[in-house]
Amino acid sequence: MFNTGLGIITPRLMRTWHAYTADRRGIAAVEFAMVAAPFFLLIFGLLEVCILFVISTIMEHAVAEASRQIRTGQAQENGFNEQNFRTSVCERFMGMLDCDAKLHIDVKALSGFSAANIDMPIDNDGKFDDNGFSYDPGGPNDIVAVRVFYEWSLMTPFMTAPLANMAGSKYLVQANAVFRNEPFGD
Repeated sequence: MFNTGLGIITPRLMRTWHAYTADRRGIAAVEFAMVAAPFFLLIFGLLEVCILFVISTIMEHAVAEASRQIRTGQAQENGFNEQNFRTSVCERFMGMLDCDAKLHIDVKALSGFSAANIDMPIDNDGKFDDNGFSYDPGGPNDIVAVRVFYEWSLMTPFMTAPLANMAGSKYLVQANAVFRNEPFGD
């Protein structure tokens, strides 16, 4: 028997203890458990940034295509209102975004290209502010600014916190189109 200062340990218990501490079969599982959480957070954060890029690209395409109806005068001649324009934008989202209260549209005829407002409509509390939003597609040869915003809720707020530009771990995706209407209706 051995005296370890903690009491007497039998040789059999000592052999069992040495066998237990020498066993390395589960070390990979333990190491993976320690690394898994940060690894998956990093992967999910990267995926979310990629998803935001795809959503931004889809919105830019949808706004460009829907705005073409305004630019060519089809929207004005067919009596499009904001709801019709919203439907035209939403048809081009390919099912990736919902056309609910998170989608905001602002269409305005401008006095010149320099009058286009490209600021984010976020108030001091980090909430969306649609004061002054309207739907005015203008007439022939008018300069028109189309702004479309979508409130995206971040899925991994811990990793993507620097992306959040709104309260509640949200990111405001914006797509713009500024153009001069064609001389339609002649």
